[in-house]
Amino acid sequence: MQDLATKFANLTIQSDFIFKKVMSRKRICKHLLEELLQIEIADIKYLEAEKTLEPEYTSRGIRLDIIVADDKNTHYNLEMQVKNNKNPDTDTYVLPKRSRYYQALLDIDLLQKGQPYDLLPPTFIIFICVFDFFEKGNYVYTFKKCCLENLELELPDEATTMILNTKGTHGAISKDIKSFYDYVNNHIVTTDFTKQIDDEISYLKLDTKVRREFMLMEARLLDERREGEAVGIAKGKEIGLIEGEAKEKLATAKRLFSMGLSVQDIAKATSLPIEQVEALQAEQT
Repeated sequence: MQDLATKFANLTIQSDFIFKKVMSRKRICKHLLEELLQIEIADIKYLEAEKTLEPEYTSRGIRLDIIVADDKNTHYNLEMQVKNNKNPDTDTYVLPKRSRYYQALLDIDLLQKGQPYDLLPPTFIIFICVFDFFEKGNYVYTFKKCCLENLELELPDEATTMILNTKGTHGAISKDIKSFYDYVNNHIVTTDFTKQIDDEISYLKLDTKVRREFMLMEARLLDERREGEAVGIAKGKEIGLIEGEAKEKLATAKRLFSMGLSVQDIAKATSLPIEQVEALQAEQT
């Protein structure tokens, strides 16, 4: 418990837990969107507010982190990305397909069964990355669908993906967004906006309810990891036993061949398929 208490005390805006809590403060989330998109927003509302404010931590991010809608019915999904993860099986970075997956989840949630597709509202999937995914130095990378045969043609599906690069060095961003980047990177307070964020984090760390929620979340995640490891170990043992039994059957079949038994008798004795015994016989001759 002491380790968890220390971990909680050292949390920053880069922590998924703290980021969700901070962005659940309307004045902060609204101002971040206004500064990032250079628009005025009269108001925002949180979708499934009780689940956003008390997030459900599940594998593969089945529930999106922060989802808000503004007064013009534009919907925004905000996500903090600290690690540029790769799939170890394919050796490919997961962020591009992750953005596609998040867009799909958002659209499914926004369109009720039986509703026409044209009721889908404008959406922004916004990843705040503590790394430069494209290594071009941009503060912001904004993506929409364009026609490859005519790049001036844009598919008007009103879906936008923005990948923010807090380590960027060039591009057009506001003073408050730059200060937000500095705060995410180095915990530096340079504007009133980042002071609001810093004060909010300090307040959260003094809230015993928030502290207890974090510890319960960490305990659940630890239990899930331990359960996953136990299942993996059990499966490994099971696979090992199966492989061991198969090797033992093959060794027995070889000994029976040396004793002059027929393929049929060996198949019965070892429970090996006839085809496998015949293949083994071909190897022996």
